[in-house]
Amino acid sequence: MHKFLIFLLPLLFLNCYQVERNCADFKTGTFEFKYMLDGVEKTGTFTRTEDLNIDFYENRIDSASVRWINDCEFIQKKLNPKNQAEERAIHMKIISTSEDHYTFEYQLAVKMPYKKQRVEKGTATKLND
Repeated sequence: MHKFLIFLLPLLFLNCYQVERNCADFKTGTFEFKYMLDGVEKTGTFTRTEDLNIDFYENRIDSASVRWINDCEFIQKKLNPKNQAEERAIHMKIISTSEDHYTFEYQLAVKMPYKKQRVEKGTATKLND
């Protein structure tokens, strides 16, 4: 019984840990992110306002509307989609924050009935306000 209590006590403290989420600090600003393209790590930047997201990557500029659900979640939809796949909205969720970066996950906002829902993760670093 004594050994069981020694094992149980640390588990109780681990369950009390909460991930920091100061999402409001990351709603707007200029950010940098890294991504893989054909096995090569690339860097892109984006600027986000309350209702607009502008991506800069691979010598391209791409813009999307942003609709905030709450301080930590928003829906992003391309303003000028070039094909049917780009017309689909993306659900973004900030899952943790630190002083200058945040970790997020994203997936299609609407589930496709014939496809398994894919959730991707990433990290963005805030460059300025």
